[in-house]
Amino acid sequence: MVSRKDSSLRPRHSLISLSLALSLAALPASAFETLSFAFPELDQDIQDQITTYSALVRAKTDGKTQGPDVLAAALQDYGIIVETLYSNGYYGPEVSIRIDGREAADIPLLTTPQSVNRVDVLVKRGPSFRFGRTNVAPLAPGTELPSDFKTRDRARASTISGAAQAAVDGWRNVGYPKAELTREDVTANHVSRYVDVDLGVTTGPRLRFGRLLNVGKSAVRGSARRRIAGLPTGEIYDPQEVNDAVDRLTRTGAFATVTLREKEVPNPDGTLDYTLQVVDSKPRRVGAGAEISSLEGLSLTGYWLHRNILGGAERLRFDASITDITDQADTLDYTLTGRLDVPAVIGPETNGFFETELQHLQEPNYDLDSIELTLGITRQLTDHLYTEIGVGYLYSETTDDLGERTFELLTLPMKAEYDRRDNEFDPRHGFYALAEATPFMNLRDDPNGARLYGDFRGYLALGERERSVLAGRVMLGSVLGPDIDETPPDYLFYSGGAGTVRGQPYQSLAIDIGDGDTIGGRSFAALSAEFRQDIGESLGAVVFYDAGYVGRDSTPGGDDGEWHAGAGLGVRYKTGIGPLRFDVAMPAGGDTGDGVQIYLGIGQAF
Repeated sequence: MVSRKDSSLRPRHSLISLSLALSLAALPASAFETLSFAFPELDQDIQDQITTYSALVRAKTDGKTQGPDVLAAALQDYGIIVETLYSNGYYGPEVSIRIDGREAADIPLLTTPQSVNRVDVLVKRGPSFRFGRTNVAPLAPGTELPSDFKTRDRARASTISGAAQAAVDGWRNVGYPKAELTREDVTANHVSRYVDVDLGVTTGPRLRFGRLLNVGKSAVRGSARRRIAGLPTGEIYDPQEVNDAVDRLTRTGAFATVTLREKEVPNPDGTLDYTLQVVDSKPRRVGAGAEISSLEGLSLTGYWLHRNILGGAERLRFDASITDITDQADTLDYTLTGRLDVPAVIGPETNGFFETELQHLQEPNYDLDSIELTLGITRQLTDHLYTEIGVGYLYSETTDDLGERTFELLTLPMKAEYDRRDNEFDPRHGFYALAEATPFMNLRDDPNGARLYGDFRGYLALGERERSVLAGRVMLGSVLGPDIDETPPDYLFYSGGAGTVRGQPYQSLAIDIGDGDTIGGRSFAALSAEFRQDIGESLGAVVFYDAGYVGRDSTPGGDDGEWHAGAGLGVRYKTGIGPLRFDVAMPAGGDTGDGVQIYLGIGQAF
């Protein structure tokens, strides 16, 4: 069975008399003041494992400190500690948990104390055991057992479990889905301090994928569920195909949970049927956001999402934004985007989309009214790599320092996104890379060309508690083909503002074409660095430096462009939807601005 849902990983433990202990009546009592652990001769990493999974630590942290709660947690911890020591190769431990001087295991449940002042945990590891005889049979070709599953290595219980799982997985990986462990003979000799292991696997028959059977109710058509899952009927069983089917169904967003379960008994023709059960997500969702800066004014965004709008797990989404909301009416910008995503249009891995975008922009360097239509396909190549390609039509009417112009482009937008961040809104580890290329053919008299853009971000947490984070960002852009006066203004590059260089006015860095006139550049580069420091549980502080470059030519650098920079301080307040961001910045280089700028928004700056 494969099921996708949120979970946290921790060892399984016996709940010794937990239900009885929790059912006892408890009067209000004070929290126990002291929880003490003593680990004579025990390695630090094993100590950390014990305290990480300790029910007593969890109870004290959660404020469950009345007598019955503490006793229940102590009884759990006997099993947790012993299992942890077994996992590390210690099979003769001594564990004592004393509640106000009384051994927890000896306290009668009917006379549970109502208040607890002190809990002392003493763990003596006992002798270390090593492997004697290690045997697993039969093994599938190519099976790799744990490297430490051999004679004279530390006899960790986790290594034994790993060897058993590797043996079963080895057979499943070559087409034997019914492989199972049927012999498990593990003997610990306390005199010689050796552990002998003899494991046996029954492979069952080699099978092919059979039918995918829908069970339960869903608003998504059964044929669509099968098409999206893409289980390869008739092909030799492969567990990765099962995982991929669950991933594809989950990524549609139409289902809150997805469970794919193999039948207990194979079919006479050597195939194995699967049952698919899903729970639908709520069909509609709305959201909104806001950001404000002292120069750019207020920006409002919102979206409306409808899942499964046509019964095939499609997704229709409308996004709207109004930006540059200030006391000057001629700066107001708005954008409306509608997008329909249809899963599995060309095989199970490839989705299709149709997108429409309307824009009215009154930017510092140009005014724009445009409509863009794009038809394309997307593919999730791996868990972290997403790709997209389309064919589009763009019509725009622009006004800038070069006058009024009209552009008509046939475009081929392409995008690749690689995301290894641990958290999209508040990353502390990993990196993110976005690469975009938009070749275009001009349907009027101007030359053809391409617009290139890249965004690369990295994050590194520092210290044992990882309360400090270094974050860096590099953005690069280039327009190839047409000259600067033959390129649509919104395809050119500018610098300044919250998205590029904080502390500098929005789009304040551009190309001077004489007589006080400016236009965007054909090349662009931006660098950002932040040092983020947690302060307490909810607050954080940030120091940052941003720099931006805009050049006339397609390649950044040389004497045809200029740099400017900004620096500042910020405060972060953690919320359930990401940190609330407050930044204060001022110019640190260049002559495009002066004074202090303020920025307020949700989520980290990048």
